[in-house]
Amino acid sequence: MQTRRILRTPESYFEDLKDYPFQPHFIKIDNLQIHYIDEGPVDNDPVLLLHGVPAWSYLYRHLITIIAKTGTRVVVPDLIGFGKSDKPWEVKLHTYQSHVDWITEFINMLNLKEITLFCHDWGSLIGLRIAAQHPDLFAGVIVSNGMLPTGENKINPAFRLWKYFARYSPFIPVDLVIEAGTLRKLDKEEKKAYRAPFPSSRYKAAIRALPSRVPSAQNDPQSAVNKTLWKLLEGWKKPFLTVFSNHDPITRGGDEYMQKRIPGAAGQDHIRLDAGHFIQEDRYKELAEIIIRFHKKSADDR
Repeated sequence: MQTRRILRTPESYFEDLKDYPFQPHFIKIDNLQIHYIDEGPVDNDPVLLLHGVPAWSYLYRHLITIIAKTGTRVVVPDLIGFGKSDKPWEVKLHTYQSHVDWITEFINMLNLKEITLFCHDWGSLIGLRIAAQHPDLFAGVIVSNGMLPTGENKINPAFRLWKYFARYSPFIPVDLVIEAGTLRKLDKEEKKAYRAPFPSSRYKAAIRALPSRVPSAQNDPQSAVNKTLWKLLEGWKKPFLTVFSNHDPITRGGDEYMQKRIPGAAGQDHIRLDAGHFIQEDRYKELAEIIIRFHKKSADDR
């Protein structure tokens, strides 16, 4: 069996990050170390926040603080290849299914139940698969600027450009990629924080791999998997909310598509906020309040 080559960003790169005072937690899955934040009372039903590419848990820093202050447990993992989690440096190891398996096992190892899931970008590709396969673990789902793709819809040219850039560019400026998906300018310290997990290009295998793993053709084997899971989501009756941005051309229309196909979306307060793709940066106060209300209502309705 071939030994995987794994990188781990030195802790010194994460010292004194702006607005990121959280206690780190680590578990090992598949011989890989996953970092996660776990704030609020551990006995309470959790809100699980899943990030996408090329972000990490730093994206949720403001939401974690606001939500945890309400007495809610907030759990935020760094996907493998991101943040403080281990980074296999071979692109081939970062498959769609491997990331689904890692987060599924993460949920199982933490024994998370009655989860309110908030998933964004690649976090939605992962989270929606898990929710479809294990609906008993979830109390409700919020999807933001994401989808469970099946290769049936035309791919936006902006995404084609991002996929090509991520795969072939010798230099991926993570902080500038994040800023390109926001309406506001990131300050110097925020840019430093987004760059922190990636000391060199060798640490960016997941960033290079995952855009190309999005099923974009119907003959993609992952499209077939997702089509099967859509049949399960079409029977999803638990609360299902969409919170999209009106300045994100790549995911535009995905909210309406899910609202039509998922029964649990009926009667929810779906919203589009004035924000870029990284809605957590542009509208974190409103977003946190939406998550808090949804989580409370889902609990009250059970």
